[in-house]
Amino acid sequence: MARFRRAMGLQKSIHNAEPPAQSLVARQVVTIRSTTNESEDCEMEHAAVIEMTSIRKAQHAAVIRSFLLVFPLVGYLIVFFVAPLCLVLLYSFYSPEVSRAFPLTSQQIERWQGPDIPDSDTYLALAADLLNPESEFLVGEAARRLNYEISGFRTVISRTKRNLAAADISNPAALKEEVIRADPHWGEVRYWAAFKRATSTVTPYYFLAALDLEVNGTGGISPVPEDRRIFVSTFLRSIWIAATVTLICLVLGYPLAYALISLRPEFSALLMFSVLLPFWTSLLVRTTAWIVVLSQEGIINSLLTGAAIVDAPLNLVFNRTGVFITMVHVLLPFMVLPILSVMRGVSPTYMKASSSLGAHPVRGFLSVYLPLTMPGIGAGCMMTFIIAVGYYVTPLLVGGGGDNMISYFIAFYTNETINWGMAAAIGLILLATVLVLYASLGKLIGVSKIVGLN
Repeated sequence: MARFRRAMGLQKSIHNAEPPAQSLVARQVVTIRSTTNESEDCEMEHAAVIEMTSIRKAQHAAVIRSFLLVFPLVGYLIVFFVAPLCLVLLYSFYSPEVSRAFPLTSQQIERWQGPDIPDSDTYLALAADLLNPESEFLVGEAARRLNYEISGFRTVISRTKRNLAAADISNPAALKEEVIRADPHWGEVRYWAAFKRATSTVTPYYFLAALDLEVNGTGGISPVPEDRRIFVSTFLRSIWIAATVTLICLVLGYPLAYALISLRPEFSALLMFSVLLPFWTSLLVRTTAWIVVLSQEGIINSLLTGAAIVDAPLNLVFNRTGVFITMVHVLLPFMVLPILSVMRGVSPTYMKASSSLGAHPVRGFLSVYLPLTMPGIGAGCMMTFIIAVGYYVTPLLVGGGGDNMISYFIAFYTNETINWGMAAAIGLILLATVLVLYASLGKLIGVSKIVGLN
């Protein structure tokens, strides 16, 4: 009995000792499992990091490839559009010719306030600058710039330089009289005032001249004399001609675009051929052909007089009528094609739906179809106006003396007189006019609709 009790006690002690062992094993298993889970999580995080890194590298490589693909276009735009535009902007107000050619005189003239002529030191500096052999070319450029301020100033510079070279300038005290004797205009205050204005490297002269304004003797801004006011009227005439041509192209181009999507394919192709035909001939050939067609012995006048519609040939060329006819023929495709592209995207079911709801066809067109084609109208009007306002070859050839547009003066100052500052100022004012029109039309219709993004 005593042995049995000891055996049972031993069994109970063993049984009581088993739970701690099982708990330890369970904790070890849980620890191993948690460690395994943490290791798997770390591996997954590491794999996600590697995947994100590879995605970023792929995106970076795609960006580099895209940049390399558009780099030629961007470089072309920078070299041939942005850089010349910035250069034009610089030439319109930057004028360092006088200060480069006459550095000593520019320093002295800064202290001169008038109303009398400058002191002897200024005349001494003027003589030193004129007789400097290293500034031969610079003096010529400065004389051209001074001639914009006062007509004939270039002659004053050349005469003074020639006479001073033969005069006795050994006595600085008498040099003032020698300069005035070389050319009496140096004894006038207005010539020195113009010289002082021209010594500034930043000048408003070109912009003021492009707006028919000038700096008067008191330093204020006043209109130029009546016989010299040509630019503002030419700007207004250019805008008027361009707006009229745009309106005529819209009146003719909208029904033409609608006919192109409504006719049978063979007739539509023939009509499209006639619309695109002006693109396949040069501008000069088209303009010359219209001179022949519209002349008094041309085809149109021959038909009109032959049919006894008119008694005498009409004046259809070398006037405003010829300008309108020729420019409308040239610019009509720029109105038709944008409207046509928008009309192709308008479903005909819209008009059928408005008709089924009882709307009159005219009301359905005005309320449904016309608003849907408004982006094409805006894009066509914008393209036609921008091209028309920059025309000068066609008005020059088929127009009269009063039909020259503002682009003619830009070409004149660029090619004939080499006055790039004046050409730049006129071009920037014309650019600002077009941008104002674009902003106004964009606010009315929407820029995204005009450029086709919406």
